[in-house]
Amino acid sequence: MKIRFGVGLGANTDPGQLAEIVDHLENGGVDSLWLSELVYSPAVDPMVGMAYALARTTRLKVGTSVAVLPGRHPVLVAKQLASLAALAPKRVLPVFGLRSAIAAERELFVVPDGARAAVFDESLQLLRAALVEDSPSYSGRYFTVSQTAVAPRPTPPLDIWLGGSAPAAFRRIGALADGWLGSFLTPAEARRGREAIEHAAAQANRQIEPDHFGISLAVADGELPVEVAAAVRRRRPDVDPGELIATSWDQLHRQLDAYLDAGLTKFVIRSASSKPLGDFIDRFVTELVARQN
Repeated sequence: MKIRFGVGLGANTDPGQLAEIVDHLENGGVDSLWLSELVYSPAVDPMVGMAYALARTTRLKVGTSVAVLPGRHPVLVAKQLASLAALAPKRVLPVFGLRSAIAAERELFVVPDGARAAVFDESLQLLRAALVEDSPSYSGRYFTVSQTAVAPRPTPPLDIWLGGSAPAAFRRIGALADGWLGSFLTPAEARRGREAIEHAAAQANRQIEPDHFGISLAVADGELPVEVAAAVRRRRPDVDPGELIATSWDQLHRQLDAYLDAGLTKFVIRSASSKPLGDFIDRFVTELVARQN
């Protein structure tokens, strides 16, 4: 199975630095760049950032980690993805989630009360139909579309990955998605997540490719900053932050070994320190590019 490592950008990345970052990744042989949807931060919008990075490079793949789908019309999202894939074939890696991890941003992605999960399911079905089928029509509870004509359709079809760590998310991934990008999970939890997704896929008469399971991780490269530890505790109050965020590259390698043993092969690594991002990328290249196969 293909083992791959990509770089994730944080909330405080200055858009003015993006050109330098993208060039650094391309020249360093990094597999992929991942852009999060963080509306109320300096971070560039993931779709805009993807277009910019793909136009500037010839090899680097670019993904979202993760973008919110419910609250957007899936046919318009399909058009964006199809356009990106036409401009940069085989280098577009969409990952979607149910809602923003930031409470203040959740009101921006409007869906009927109590229907977010159902809207997500319909959105995924219509998104895939628009990207794959020839002029499909769709009539559901939340979307009705006659003869969508998104073109050009990506060839080969785009893989649609999802985030999430709840049992409902695992069922959705198994039934509707092509892969999983988890976060804030221990290796043992990630193993159980992968197994739950595979079980859900089998129940839906589907199969997720064995190398389509990944996780987003962070490395502090020194003492874990207080604000980072606090953010982790808010997300996972039941787990020691030191179990989820490595404080050295040696610890990250040990974590990676455990996740690989759990059946995960795709990794998005972000910096959790205040050191310059260029230094992080240099160390990333030294430590991780050689671990790819």
